[in-house]
Amino acid sequence: MAATGRKHLVKDFNHFITCYLCRGYLIKPTTVTECLHTFCKSCIVQHFEDSNDCPKCGIQVHETNPLEMLRLDNTLEEIIFKLVPGLREREEQQEVEFWKKNQPRENGRAETVACQRIGMPGAGGDCGGGGGGGGGGGGHDEEDGGGDDEDYHRSDPQIAICLDCLRNGAQAGESTVTDLMKRFIRCSSRVTVGTIKKFLSLKLKLPSSYELDVLCNGEIMGRDHTLEFIYMTRWRLHGENTYPMVLEYRPRIDFG
Repeated sequence: MAATGRKHLVKDFNHFITCYLCRGYLIKPTTVTECLHTFCKSCIVQHFEDSNDCPKCGIQVHETNPLEMLRLDNTLEEIIFKLVPGLREREEQQEVEFWKKNQPRENGRAETVACQRIGMPGAGGDCGGGGGGGGGGGGHDEEDGGGDDEDYHRSDPQIAICLDCLRNGAQAGESTVTDLMKRFIRCSSRVTVGTIKKFLSLKLKLPSSYELDVLCNGEIMGRDHTLEFIYMTRWRLHGENTYPMVLEYRPRIDFG
């Protein structure tokens, strides 16, 4: 005799597959390892910009950097895409539209790929997007022969920064070092100052021998300093500072 089990509707599972913050279906579901509550990646990252506590249970996730306690749940993502018809296709289409909208017309694809290879956003990533579409990213260049495992640090904890040109009329090279067309970027918090300098040299088309200083609150940062380290030890300690973190750059000054 055949079993006549009750058919379940998608709404029966909504409690398990919707985000507590945005009330929509979980997109890039990300779990807080301290309490195992899961949210959309973009929702929880934005929440942690203002708080170190879990938005659902109130537990302190981390004293200084709660982003370190987040883990993507790829299995849950696949389950949600199978449960909700058309959700994957809609998200992929929104991601494509996001990158088309944020791709500067004057920058070519070669520059985008080059920026991605040094762990920074390409031409389409100068302006950090806050929505779910921003967490994805443009595809890799098939001609490079790279594998699917090259995610260009997109799974790392992210940080938004502003890169400002420090004007100093007394310094030579003022005409060479100019403002970026788009100063705001979102990238891995593990990016180092050395990588920021490479990114600036690429964007400003500086010769390879040209040296830059990168400063935070007027202090020159070392090449091996990560953005996370700078944020925690230089930027966040100043109560008047707001988000995103501002880094300034200028032609290198030789004090010798």
